[in-house]
Amino acid sequence: MNFRMESDSIGTMLVPADAYYGIQSLRAKNNFFITGSPLHPAFIRNLAKIKKAAALTNYQAGLLSPTIKDGIIAACDEIADGKLAEEFITDAIQGGAGTSANMNANEVIANRAIELLHGTKGDYTIVHPNDHVNMSQSTNDVIPSAGKLTVLELLPGAIAELKRLERAFHKKSIEFDTVLKMGRTQLQDAVPMRLGQGFLAYQSVIRRDITRLEKALEEMHTLNMGATAIGTAINVSPYYLTHIVDTINTVCNTSCHQADNLFDATQNLDGFVTVSAALKTCAVNLSKICNDLRLLSSGPKTGIGEISLPAKQNGSSIMPGKVNPVIPEVVSQVAFRIIGNDTTITMAAEAGQLELNAFEPVIFMSLFESIECLKRGCATLTDNCVEGITANKERCKELVDASVGISTALCPYIGYAKSAELAKKALKTGRKLRDLVVEEGLLSAIELNTILDPLSMTSPSYLKEKTGSEE
Repeated sequence: MNFRMESDSIGTMLVPADAYYGIQSLRAKNNFFITGSPLHPAFIRNLAKIKKAAALTNYQAGLLSPTIKDGIIAACDEIADGKLAEEFITDAIQGGAGTSANMNANEVIANRAIELLHGTKGDYTIVHPNDHVNMSQSTNDVIPSAGKLTVLELLPGAIAELKRLERAFHKKSIEFDTVLKMGRTQLQDAVPMRLGQGFLAYQSVIRRDITRLEKALEEMHTLNMGATAIGTAINVSPYYLTHIVDTINTVCNTSCHQADNLFDATQNLDGFVTVSAALKTCAVNLSKICNDLRLLSSGPKTGIGEISLPAKQNGSSIMPGKVNPVIPEVVSQVAFRIIGNDTTITMAAEAGQLELNAFEPVIFMSLFESIECLKRGCATLTDNCVEGITANKERCKELVDASVGISTALCPYIGYAKSAELAKKALKTGRKLRDLVVEEGLLSAIELNTILDPLSMTSPSYLKEKTGSEE
């Protein structure tokens, strides 16, 4: 292999002659062999777009020649199109607040621009990674801004999958609206409800998660570009300072704005904590729903068995015919991962000191993973589970008929104490509560039919009288 010699403030180093990365990228690769995971492809693309916007703005400010500007922009466009991805060799988790990632981008862009301008890689007299590609920038404004642009790119996809899941639950709530079943509290029989009402509750909480995530996404539109190192805008021209975010919006097709306080926006990463918290809350809700689906489908002969989940694969290597609820299981595991990532993000955001937080790399790795896991988890839950759920109507009816949970509906007519007495007697004797009420002459069969009407037991009377409908 041929090499070229490069130098930095630490010393000199041999770099593969055909590499677009340079000495600082190579040092980072050697120092940070941590996860084995590269920078996220979307993060790389957004780094390139920021560098393009910076080159355009610096050119418009009269600080870059047309030739160098054109070379940088052409290189950035290639990277934004997914090319040269293998040249980004730094680990996703790295020390230095992302300086290595920033310099990896600077070096790749510089060397590709040099090549496009018919120079030799490593000849930084043509295009320099720091002086030209990184002009008017710092790691401390580029990296958090690239992180926010990446969230703006990734999160809408997860929200779209949540919306599909919400629609699937809504469809099932309508399909199951006439299926009477027992509600349960603390895993014990409570009062009757309609199966559709349970699925409508799932839709409602998912709708709330969507709203929460959309609200959190708004915080990603505030960029600290122009702050450079700590917020003083050192080494930035007045033109650049007032135009860089507008240029980023043009390049990225976004609607971002510059932070009112660049010191604050450089020091504090609470916006990422807000997004992560919304993802965590959604994950908690999804796992709770999946726990319900597993319980309601349990058995199928010796459990609750009120619903059936679509069979997706064999459930055992030893027990023939066993089918497990693998989709709810994997979604719960997604939730565990997101919750763990949220803890990492929380601690990393808290750990910043004074004018900078050095721990953005682990925040971004965790946050991007959470967003993509949520997206994929919701997709498989919708496609491979919820859309194929069926109601076991006879089983639902059997459990309602066998339960003493309907005793609650009798309290307004025969009192709590008498209802409790008959409920205990029904449990002890195995007889139906309805028969005991009639036998003791407390209510007639006709009265019981009205009181224990499914609609009467599962909807507020005022709502029924007002609308004449079930919802």
